[in-house]
Amino acid sequence: MKKLIFISMLAIVLLSSRSEPGPEELLSGYGFFTGRLADQVPAEGVIPYQLNTPLFSDYAEKARFIKLPQGAAVPYSANGVLQFPVGTVLIKTFYFPQTDRGKRLMETRLLIHEAGGWKALEYIWNDEQTDAVLEVAGDRKPVTITNPAGREITFDYIMPNLNQCKGCHNTNDVMQPIGPSARQLNGELLYASGTENQLQHWSRLGMLKDLPPINEVPATPVWNDPATGSLNDRARAWLDINCAHCHKQDGPARTSALLLSYEEKDSTRLGFYKTPVAAGRGSGGLQYNIVPGDPERSILVYRMASTDPGVMMPELSRKLVHAEGLELIKAWIRQMPATQP
Repeated sequence: MKKLIFISMLAIVLLSSRSEPGPEELLSGYGFFTGRLADQVPAEGVIPYQLNTPLFSDYAEKARFIKLPQGAAVPYSANGVLQFPVGTVLIKTFYFPQTDRGKRLMETRLLIHEAGGWKALEYIWNDEQTDAVLEVAGDRKPVTITNPAGREITFDYIMPNLNQCKGCHNTNDVMQPIGPSARQLNGELLYASGTENQLQHWSRLGMLKDLPPINEVPATPVWNDPATGSLNDRARAWLDINCAHCHKQDGPARTSALLLSYEEKDSTRLGFYKTPVAAGRGSGGLQYNIVPGDPERSILVYRMASTDPGVMMPELSRKLVHAEGLELIKAWIRQMPATQP
């Protein structure tokens, strides 16, 4: 079965890229990094970046980089993901810290903006950590980690296939990046030249056009840093990055009428006393997506706390429960005034 999936997906990749250079078999073929590939030292023109609140991926850490076409710049926009020019490559390496041998790199995902749209490619690191190999059918590997509570966990880390990439990166049935918006990039990062606001760094390098004064740019709070936002703001930021890529007006889950984007203002669309459209056993026998003041009666919490494939949400990119994110959402719901529907 895996062989059939591989052949069909490889055909999709080849057909979708007939007018563009074909994908490299090895990550090293792109020249994104200099020196030892596993050190992820960016080559000239490859710029690191990070998101204020990233997607939870089974406690994997991520190293992100962007490469723009030479001389190109991104127009500033306060809303939504930035509109990157054709030729842009977004690079994201997933890894786990290993106390005995530094990092264990698992996969590097590329989003390449071609003339025909964005294309996703998945490169899986070899056990020797010398390179990563193109794998359109995805894979899984056992890993052992110590979670933030200090508990050792062993599980199969899942690396997605091409269709699963589309499952999250689908807006109006078109593949798009998810994370790099102005509000998510509005934070400081340590560069080789020193610490600098990312948007100002991009602007100074000519990568970003028409950046307004930085105090006029919205900023997504860091989900686990109370100094960056209220409980409401941080909970909404967590839901936005983990759920709203599907649960938004133009996302795959729009038919659920549960919309969890950071900009959503309507309490019913946010789930307050909203009955599910078709959650099936995913509802757990509960009545509403969110019951203000009562997280244990909220379907949102029930699905976040599950690892059952037929129940859990988000349904992709995790095998574990994000215990700290779950507690954040519980605290958010718990402090809501307990009104009646």
